[in-house]
Parts: sequence; C-alpha cells; structure tokens
Amino acid sequence: MKKIAVVILNWNGAKLLEQFLPSVMAFSEEATIYVADNASTDASIEVIKSQFPSLKIIQNTGNFGFAKGYNEALKFVEEEYYALVNSDIEVTENWLAPILNIFETQPETAIIQPKLLDFKKKTHFEYAGGAGGFIDKFGYPFCRGRIFDTVEEDKNQYDDEIEIFWATGACFFIRKEVYRKLKGFDDDFFAHQEEIDLCWRAFNLGYKTKYTSKSIVYHVGGATLNEGNPRKTFLNFRNSLLMLTKNLPKNQLFPILFMRLCLDGLAGIQFILKGKFKHFWAIIEAHFTFYHLVFQFYKKRNTTQKSNYYKINSIVYRYFVKNGKVFADLF
Repeated sequence: MKKIAVVILNWNGAKLLEQFLPSVMAFSEEATIYVADNASTDASIEVIKSQFPSLKIIQNTGNFGFAKGYNEALKFVEEEYYALVNSDIEVTENWLAPILNIFETQPETAIIQPKLLDFKKKTHFEYAGGAGGFIDKFGYPFCRGRIFDTVEEDKNQYDDEIEIFWATGACFFIRKEVYRKLKGFDDDFFAHQEEIDLCWRAFNLGYKTKYTSKSIVYHVGGATLNEGNPRKTFLNFRNSLLMLTKNLPKNQLFPILFMRLCLDGLAGIQFILKGKFKHFWAIIEAHFTFYHLVFQFYKKRNTTQKSNYYKINSIVYRYFVKNGKVFADLF
C-alpha cells in the first residue's frame, strides 16, 4: 500500500474533474487517488469511469458538504497520510515529495499546507490560504500572502518552511492517526472554517501545523460557492462564532464572543452602506443560528484550550486603522 492518499471531494463538478484530474494523475505517482463524490447529479461518476478508470471512487449517500463529506469518505481510506484536495486544484511536478519528507522526518508535525497560488493569476497568492494561516485574538483568520481582500504577488517572500496556525482546506495534508484521533472535521460546520477548527483542536492537543513552499499548487477558488453568494457569508459568520465557542480559553470566551458579535454588527452596517442587503441579512441569520447552537457547541469543548493561539491582538485594527495591508506590515 502507498503511504499517501489523494482524496478529491466532488459535488457536481464533472467539468472541474475533466480539467484538473489530469495534473493530479500525472504528478502523483507516490499516491493512491480517490474521488469522494457527494451524491452528484451531473455526469461526474460517468466522467471518472470513462476518462479516469484507474481512480478509486467513494460514493457518499448525500451532499454532506465539505466536513461530513470527507468524514464519511475517509472511513474507507487506510493510507498513512491524507491529502485532501479540492476539485479545482492544479498540482505541480514533485508536489508530494516535500510533504512526505516532512511527515517522515518530523513526527510532531500532524498537518501540512503547500504554497497556494491563484490559478487565474499564477504570479499571485490565492485567497483561500496563501502561504499559511494565522488567527488574531478575536478569531479572525488571515494568511501570509492574503489579508482580507489584499492579495500579494509571489516574489519568493514566503519561500520557507514554518509553523503556522491553520492550513487551508483547499489542499490539506494530515496524518490519518491524528485525523481519526480528532474525529475528523466537525460535521455541524457543513462547509467553511472547519479546517481552522480542526487545526485549532490539533494545536490544543500539542500537534504542529507546517507550511512548506517546496510544494506548489494552483487553486481556482469559489468554484462551488463564490465570494458573492450570501450563503458563503452566512457560513463564514456562523462558523467563526461556533469555532470560537469550541476553542477559546475559558477566561477569554465570553468577552471575545461579545466583541465579535459587536464587530459583526459593524460588518453588517458596511454591507448596508454598500447596498449588499442580502449579505446583511445573512449575518443576521448567522447570529440567530449561532444562538440556537451555542450550548450544543459549548459541550464540544476539549479539556485543554491553549491561550497562545494568536500572534496579534486585532487584524481588523492593523488592517483598517494602521493600514497593514500585507503580512510584513503587521509586526
């Protein structure tokens, strides 16, 4: 059995599979390749069987989203390391070797992210994860290479290997034993920020998450749910609050949740001023759903919540007030 499994989650992405599977197959000799299908209603299964007959197919019984979709599929994957790859990812030659080297030589490293560049503008980092993710005191995620809507050009400024706080779910490597110990992603997230929650839970248990620039992939981004969709706004705002409820240290939990609710209100006002009323209502819906789920998620808290999870107090302050538009400006 090969040591690494490349698992591509798909839902009605027949065209994406036709476009991006060839690069995965060409450059993944070290891996067994799976497509985990979330009960697609398009021609996805027919495309795989006819054009990529050597691939293994795992057929989920419903559209379970990202979190449960992977949880269900990975029950059937026994390779030592998982590479969870979006269907809109183009991989490059030798993308797996640096990952395998880190896993084999650094037993304390449980999760790894490659360099994520924009498929549509390959000179720049991609919004979803850039060169590795961090989080501020109030739970706002940001990346080297992308802070809010500011995306940097790749000028080799992040050609390194460092410990990060979270790895993007667009191309996410994790040891099978750690994934199963953590019981995978939280099904209740459905999609968005479940990978940050998983990395946070791993961090609280003492595992490390790393970024390496030696592995490079290109991501389209928004192929399933684009940035302008209010559903994306709802999931991001709701899931961020739920993630904080699960993982913040007890003495910080209620003050920070209160501050985040206030800051979300300011974000809602900004949407109104821009005429994006559907996004404003998506925030309102996210908050009411959070109130409904908060006690359920409070019960999911681990016994340990580390307090050194953040590098800066407020990315909102640094970005909007101090004009810190790139990672180098923040410190």
